[in-house]
Amino acid sequence: MQRIPVWDIFVRLTHWAVAALVLAELTFLDEDWPIHRWAGYAVLALVALRLVWGLIGSRHARFSAFPPSLKAARVHLAELLRGRKEPYLSHNPLGALMTYNLWASLVVVCLTGILMTTKTFWGVDWVEEFHEIVANWVLISVILHVAGVVFETRHSKINLVRAMITGQKEIPGPGE
Repeated sequence: MQRIPVWDIFVRLTHWAVAALVLAELTFLDEDWPIHRWAGYAVLALVALRLVWGLIGSRHARFSAFPPSLKAARVHLAELLRGRKEPYLSHNPLGALMTYNLWASLVVVCLTGILMTTKTFWGVDWVEEFHEIVANWVLISVILHVAGVVFETRHSKINLVRAMITGQKEIPGPGE
């Protein structure tokens, strides 16, 4: 196995902090509790910081390391179906799309949550319904994200969870 540094400490900390906050929001934080609002602010701040880091951060943290591309995702999916196992150092094309989807969805759910606290949108049904729809989309996306990580870990033999903890991907050598 070859160890390659991929995700820096900032990427890993923001990833796990957002994951913990989203898990808390979706599982046990009542939407009427003030902490629900503060957790949403924290998620929004962390995603904003991560987006800035995508512009100025380390090599594999930058958007250029995993550009969103439907075409690349289709090609990647076709290669997976043919048994391709060549590792990606950053996100694979499907993982890249999921990353951008999660960031966008989290920003929208946070912003609609903020709107619901304003005088203009307090009690406005469509804002609350849209907030709930996007929150449910975040839940679906998280489930698909975790399923993708499990699949990619088994398929590529690269433990992605360990890599997101240690910052290093252990890439199998030739013939492994």
